[in-house]
This record gives sequence, C-alpha cells and structure tokens, in this order.
Amino acid sequence: MTALEKIERGPIAAATSGNRLTVELTETLKLAVPMALTQLGQIAMMTTDLALVGRLGDEAVAAAALAHTVFFVCFTFGMGLMSAVAPLAAQAFGARNPRLVRRSLRVGLWAGLLISLPMMAFPLYGEQILVTLGQAPATARLAQQYLFGLAWGITPALWFLAIRGFMGAINRPEPGLWITLAAIPANAVLVYLLIHGALGLPRLELFGAGLGSTIIDFGMLLAALWIAYGRRPFRKYRVLAHIWRIDWSLLRQLIVIGAPISIAFLLEYGLFAAAALLMGLIGTTALAAHQIALQVTAVLFMVPFGIGMAATVRVGHAVGRNDPAAVKRAGFVAALLGIVVGLAAAIPPRSAQADAGTPEARFETSSVQYGAALTAELLASPGAICPPATTIPCVIGSGGGLAVRAGYRFHAPFYLGGAYEFSKQDAHKSITLAILQQIRAEARFYLPVRGVYVPFMTAGGGAVGYGGLWSVETLGATGFAGAGIELQLSRTAVMALIVSYRPILLLTWQDTARLERPTGILSMVGVELALEQRVPTYEPSDQ
Repeated sequence: MTALEKIERGPIAAATSGNRLTVELTETLKLAVPMALTQLGQIAMMTTDLALVGRLGDEAVAAAALAHTVFFVCFTFGMGLMSAVAPLAAQAFGARNPRLVRRSLRVGLWAGLLISLPMMAFPLYGEQILVTLGQAPATARLAQQYLFGLAWGITPALWFLAIRGFMGAINRPEPGLWITLAAIPANAVLVYLLIHGALGLPRLELFGAGLGSTIIDFGMLLAALWIAYGRRPFRKYRVLAHIWRIDWSLLRQLIVIGAPISIAFLLEYGLFAAAALLMGLIGTTALAAHQIALQVTAVLFMVPFGIGMAATVRVGHAVGRNDPAAVKRAGFVAALLGIVVGLAAAIPPRSAQADAGTPEARFETSSVQYGAALTAELLASPGAICPPATTIPCVIGSGGGLAVRAGYRFHAPFYLGGAYEFSKQDAHKSITLAILQQIRAEARFYLPVRGVYVPFMTAGGGAVGYGGLWSVETLGATGFAGAGIELQLSRTAVMALIVSYRPILLLTWQDTARLERPTGILSMVGVELALEQRVPTYEPSDQ
C-alpha cells in the first residue's frame, strides 16, 4: 500500500469501527480545533495591527476601521469562492480520487487569481468611495493610505485560503495553523518597523501597516506552497502539476458552490460594514470604539466558524464515498458542537453574573413555566427490538424533533410539569416517516446556585407511541433521568440544555412492512435545547 493510499483509507476505515457518533465527534474535533485556532490566529494578526495603529491616535484607528470596511467588502466575496475548494477536494478525497483533489486546488488557485485582479481596484479607490458615503475627507484620506498597502495582498491571501482548504480536505489542517502562529510575531515586528520607521526603515505610518500585512501574506503563501508541494503527505498529490491548465468545467462547479457562500458572506459582512459607516457619521471616537468592539466579537465568531469548516470537510468526505448516514452524522455532530460553543460564549462576566443573582434580575417567586425545545433522540441500544444476529433492518434509530412543555415552578427549588414530544426517527427504510411520540410527566430539582447559570436534576416518565406517517402502531412506556443547566436570558426568559437517559419499552407489534417486532426495551439518550418563559403567579410582599 502506498503512502497516498494510507492517507486516503485511514479516516474511512476508522469511521467503520466503534461507536459511530463518537468517531464522528472525534474526527470533527480533530479538524475543528486547528481550523478554529488558525482563524483565531488571523484575528490575532488583525488585532495586533489595530493595537499598533492605535499608537498613532484615534483618527488612525478610525481610518483603519474604514479601510477594513472597504477591503473586506470585496475580500469576503473571494473568501466565498475559496471556501468551495474544501468541499470539492473533500468529496474527491472521500471518493479516493487524488487527481480530482489536485484539480480542485488548481481550479481554486486560478479562481483566486482571476477574481483578485478586479477586486484590487475596489480598495485602490477607497477614498472616493468613503467620501461618497459621507465619511470625513481627512479620515477617508488616511484610510486610503492603509488601503494602498493592503490591496496588493488580496491574491496571496486568497491563495493561502485555497491551500488551507486543500490541507483540511485531506485531514491535515495543522500546517495552516503552524504558518499562522509563526506569522503573528513576524507581522507584529514588521508592521511596527514600517509604521514607526525603526532600524533605518522609512516611517510609513498607515501605509506601512498595510504594506507589512501584505508582505506577511506573501510569506504565508510561500510557506504553504512549499509544504503543499514538497512535504509529506501533500507532495504525493503533486499540487503544482499542470498548473497552467484551467479546468473550466470544474471552475464552473466551484462557482456554483462558492457563489452562494460569497453572497452570504457579503450580506453578513455588509451589516458590519453598514454599522461602521454609521459610526463614522457619528464621529472619529465612536468609529474607533466600534472597531475595537468588533475585534472582540470576531474572536467569539471564529470558533463556530472553524466548526463549520470542519463540518464542510466531514460532509464532503461522506458525500464522496456515497454514505448518506455519515452525512447526517456529520451535520448532527457539527450542530451539537455549535450549540455547546454558543452557550459557552454566552457566559457573561462575573459582574453580570452577580447582578443576575439579585431578586431584581430574576424571579424569587412561584411561576408558571412553559416553552418549546429542539430535541435529539440518540439510540444507544435497540435491545431485543433489533437483535444483533438478525438480517432484518432495525425498525428504530436515532432522530430529532420538537417538544412543548408547561409546568409549575415553586418558590422552593422544584418544578413539576408535563411535556409532549414528537421526533422523526431513522427506521432504516422499514417504516415510512417513522415518528416517536412521547407524553411525559417531568420533575426538576434546582441546585442552590445563584447566578445566570443554574444546574438542575430532572426525572420523570410517561407513555410512548411509535409508527409510520403519524400513526401509532405500538404503545409503550418510558422513564428518564438526567441533568441540565438553565441560563437566565432575562427576568422572565430562560434557556436550558438537558441531557437524559431514557429507557423505552415498546410492545410487540406488526409494522407497516408486516414484520413482527418483539417486545423490548431500547435505550435512548435525549438531548434538548429549550427556550422557556416564566409567568409569576404570586410575588411575596416586601414586608
């Protein structure tokens, strides 16, 4: 077996052993962590530039904010096209087609070159654009100096993105991270020298900041090309072979995939750009403060963005090997990781937590609590319902759906209520539109913790029905026990993440395929993301 075959077969073979969801989670994290850290490294370089520019004064920071607005409005369009390299290369990798992997990168490089040439004109006329949009002429003039330095870095930056997409597609995203980590201090030193004219270099101020970033972009591209061309495992793909050829059919496919991503990026960044322009109308100080706040939010955004990039690769691998079940698992795991990261990012500072613990910020009274939840029902074991030795497809698998609930929350740390849940389960084509319905009585015990996060224990039980096309072909019972954590969104609104173990008893029945299904107990793991409202029924007097 050649080294290239080992690269291609390794992840695929791993995905067929052990618990599939666990394997999927592990493989996604292996990709997501270095990808997210690479994105954070890019933000670190931008933040370093902003800190160094800040030494020139508020007006320079405001000019840098306007320059970034003009630059990224056009650059995000190129980012969308370069993002299409990863799914194309990942599908080819999953299909064990190394030539198509190479062609995917090659067409990405050509697309980056062709689109970057007209894109460069946009920042070169940044001053006229900003003045037309009502910005102060002096600030627009300073922004143009920055843009004169940044504009020439569009092509190498896009090519670096394409090579990163190729590396991630073959499960090797780490070199992009190492290059970015090395570039952070190099960028800081070079930008500082060019801004202030140290070590005999000319004092270029804002133009120097942009020029330093462009030089670093070229350096990062050269390092990535060297690794992709000459280092294992990438050199087996011969990424620069026939580089002069433009694969027009694959280029069209890249545009079909990348153009919607580009439009989405433009709409998303357009909101930030509009906010920056409005801040510029208020004043220089407001614009500078907005840019600093934007850098903080960008840091929080990069982690879920890295998870999304990893999900793109994992889905591409599954599509390439024609594995629809793996596509579903990859999407589910990525969504679950995104929810967890989103909740973690919502943790407020300690001062906010202290405020949330006061009676003014939350109810210290009995209340009716009701809401809805997104649910996932993950099959841990089918039990006797699907014996392991049988060749008959298992009639029930994992799934997801919705739940509605209502209950009474006592002044003491207890909640009693009920819930109705329906979820579409994977019946492995043995049942059409298999729906699991549950009616449960629920209880919660909240731990005595003050703050915006309150953990709780939960347990309960009820009745279940299962069948196709919303019919109930069999009845049964369920019980559950688990734990959750509740986030105080406002004085009356809460969000909760709940994980529970749910054994489900289903009685003997004949399914729609006229197959006899035995009585058995299956094991489910339930995951819920709930949004609930509290309405007070009694508030004790202050006396």
